[in-house]
Order: sequence, then C-alpha cells, then structure tokens
Amino acid sequence: MNIYIGNFSKEVTEADLKEAFEAFGQVDSVVIVKDRYSGESRGFGFVEMPSKREAGEAIDSVVALKGKMVVVNEARPRESDRSGKSRRSGNKNSGGHRRY
Repeated sequence: MNIYIGNFSKEVTEADLKEAFEAFGQVDSVVIVKDRYSGESRGFGFVEMPSKREAGEAIDSVVALKGKMVVVNEARPRESDRSGKSRRSGNKNSGGHRRY
C-alpha cells in the first residue's frame, strides 16, 4: 500500500522516513518529493508498504519526525486533466486589449 506523508521539515531524509515506518512493518520504498529546480525537499513524500494491515496501523498512528507531527494518509492516485482544457479559465483570446 502506498502511504502519503506530509507536513515534515525539509531536514527529514528518506532514511528518517524509512526508520519511522519500519516500526510498523516492512517498508519496500521511500520517496521524498523534491523541487525540480532547487532539489530541496517539498515537505512531503511516499512510503510503500507491502502489508495493508501494517500500512493501516501506520496511517492510524500519530507519527512525529524530527519533533514535528506529520500527516499520514493512504496515497490517492494522481489526478490528470485528460479533457485537453487549459488550466486558465475563459476564452484563450480574452487577455490583453479588446478591440471594439
């Protein structure tokens, strides 16, 4: 089961996450999401645990990393916009000056 972990400090490492979640069972993988330009942690990541029971225990527990309480939830699949629409609302020609 893939678990989302959020709201942790930028000093938390993948080793820290692995160690914290191994208290609940086997951890297959750990990923901390980083800024694509700076490489700095964005303060959230994912832990993959093979056992749903153990992952459920981790989700139901209070977890702190480096003295800070973190958010722990079952990870949701990433939503993608397949409609082809732009993120901007309105007419694509509506920006700038209007011609009357």
